[in-house]
Amino acid sequence: MKIKLSSSQLLPALVLLGALLLWIVLSLLKVFPESVFPSPLAVAKGFVEEARSGRLLDDLVASLFRVTTGFVLSVFTGIPVGLWLGRSQRARQALLPTINFFRNLSPLAWIPFAILWFGVGDLPTIFLIFMAAFFPTVIATMGAVASIPSVYFRVARDYGFSNSKILTHVTLPAIAPQVITSLRVTAGLAWLVVVAAEMIAGRAGLGFAIWDARNGLRMDLLVCGMIVIGLIGVVIDRILVQLTKIPSVRWGYER
Repeated sequence: MKIKLSSSQLLPALVLLGALLLWIVLSLLKVFPESVFPSPLAVAKGFVEEARSGRLLDDLVASLFRVTTGFVLSVFTGIPVGLWLGRSQRARQALLPTINFFRNLSPLAWIPFAILWFGVGDLPTIFLIFMAAFFPTVIATMGAVASIPSVYFRVARDYGFSNSKILTHVTLPAIAPQVITSLRVTAGLAWLVVVAAEMIAGRAGLGFAIWDARNGLRMDLLVCGMIVIGLIGVVIDRILVQLTKIPSVRWGYER
């Protein structure tokens, strides 16, 4: 059976293959010492070692739990706040400067407070992820709502739509494309934050595994963790992309 690849699949595959070949060549030429530049074979052995011991799965589950919890909390609080600010000019004028201040504040700056308030473990990391994702979600939702042509709402009221029906049939479908795009960026940011937070405030997770590998001078395990983090980030992004295929979201793209 022949498998045909489209150009959208073939080109990324060729780039990845080229990167792998370059990695192999640099390892064979000993451009860098093995202790600081592990070979693909060493990384593969490290991956098998981590998988067999169960550490990789435990760290992956811990990181995904923290990211999912913090990200979902930010979405379910940030979108309603953004909807309110988008429809209320007075609230927007009052709160937007404060929201912009916290949006531009690095979430990692909260690490000392997170440790003091919540100790070490899941809670400080979830808090940091929430702080990283909440304010961008609010800003993106607010901007999307404010950009909806006012004629949409006038037509909806002329047809007797209630406020709840306007929300579900006009506002949410119209803002969905912009919000989903923002969520893709925010999810990537949350995934980056969890790794950094786990290095400092965690006792498990992929970030902690990388820090532990660095302290143990196990560069092969460090690279293994980096690869897993990158792959999971791509999977999260692909999952969010699937939301754009929902029929009501497609309406938002075509409006």
